Amino acid sequence: MSHSLTPHDKGNLPVLGAPPLIRLDAYVAEDGSTVVNGHLLKMGGMRPPNEAILDAVAMFARTLGAPVAATVIDRSVRQIARIRVYPDGSSRTIAEDEDLPPGRERTVAEEETFPPLARVERIIQHAQREELHAAFVLAGALREHLTLRRGAEDELSLEARAIEAYLAYLRGDYLISTVLALTVARIRCTTDLNRAVPEVARATAAWQCLGDEGQIATRGKELLHMWERLSAEGLLREPSHHAMAEAVRSRIEQAGRHVEAPAPASTPALATPQGVLAPEDKPLKPTRRGLRRFTRRPGRADG
Repeated sequence: MSHSLTPHDKGNLPVLGAPPLIRLDAYVAEDGSTVVNGHLLKMGGMRPPNEAILDAVAMFARTLGAPVAATVIDRSVRQIARIRVYPDGSSRTIAEDEDLPPGRERTVAEEETFPPLARVERIIQHAQREELHAAFVLAGALREHLTLRRGAEDELSLEARAIEAYLAYLRGDYLISTVLALTVARIRCTTDLNRAVPEVARATAAWQCLGDEGQIATRGKELLHMWERLSAEGLLREPSHHAMAEAVRSRIEQAGRHVEAPAPASTPALATPQGVLAPEDKPLKPTRRGLRRFTRRPGRADG
């Protein structure tokens, strides 16, 4: 196979005889980078992501001797695909109403097999080796699937988003970092105000690196609103936090822009057929049957 997953990697295989609630997960980033079960695939040449995913899932099906299900979040086309792959290499896509319903039992079973914390450790290892692109893509995959399963406000989903924001900052993608960090801060301001201060501070650090005046104003207004709310609640206990709040105000005023209160920080997460998304997550198209790029006839799996 042309990617890094092989049957010899026993740590990446589900437990033999695992209950049918467990399924694999795959992710395609907007640039085509492809992840299966927290592993970035090494794509050879112009290999399409869908082919690499089907080969990887077929490997699991052959190893287990049984059909394997997978949920694919494909950001390159903004769509979710739910697939079943068989040991003979054939596959088909199913609609959401054919899939097992979401629920705590299913989530626990899936995450016991492929623990999120093990994926975080892998992300950190890539970052320590300065493989920032790989770390960033893996963090995005983790955040997308945790959000799909658990919702944007879940603790693990928030931590994955915060990690992704930090990696974007290290890569110099300051707008992406700001957007991700602001979403974490916005949710914290809604669900746990006492833990919001460090998240607002992180969002401010990324925002301070922005160069686009429009983004500076738009994101700065929301940041200032958050700082003012935290101050009113008596939660700014460090001089550095007061300094950051004042720096946001000063930068907006120096740009000659009138500061108006943005939408309340308690803006709720959006509900979609795919699950709960944070307000700035781009929605995904509903899953449907018969997606040709994930449909194969028997015997087409990579040997």
